[in-house]
Amino acid sequence: MQTKYLNKYRKASARLTTYDYGSNGNYFVTIETNKLKNYFGEVVQTDNCPSIQLTQIGHIADEYWNQIPKHYPFVGLDAYQIMPNHIHGILCFNKEEIPEWHPNEFGAQSQNLGAVIRGFKSTLKRYANQHNIDFQWKARYHDTIIRNDKALQNIRNYIQDNINAWAKKYGYPLN
Repeated sequence: MQTKYLNKYRKASARLTTYDYGSNGNYFVTIETNKLKNYFGEVVQTDNCPSIQLTQIGHIADEYWNQIPKHYPFVGLDAYQIMPNHIHGILCFNKEEIPEWHPNEFGAQSQNLGAVIRGFKSTLKRYANQHNIDFQWKARYHDTIIRNDKALQNIRNYIQDNINAWAKKYGYPLN
């Protein structure tokens, strides 16, 4: 009976199994809200330009994102954008004491991309719970390992243009 459901209902990891997600490098992450609900705000038109009007939890998400390097000193922040139902960001890992790459190993995961995202998500969820704010994360997150400068610049452009793309696709809320 113990093996009856073993791995049957488990989703495969989206991570590269042999990659060390604690190694130095740049990572593009997208973290979504549950059912893509617009918890963080709405895209509005200001001075003929789309911008995001953040909710209370959206402002806290912005604040907590900017605090990531305080909790993980080896992480630098690059471009990021809070959207109504997701966050895009580039996290730059620089561990001077570990200059070379190591293959991923099974065991406790800390000081890696998963730990950083878990910390961010759990802190924001805790804030929402303590302040009785309706808020839920989607269980997983998306990541891309940024392998060169061209990819880095393309992702920065994508993040910067995300509000414009949203406005073209969904428009603005009716007033």
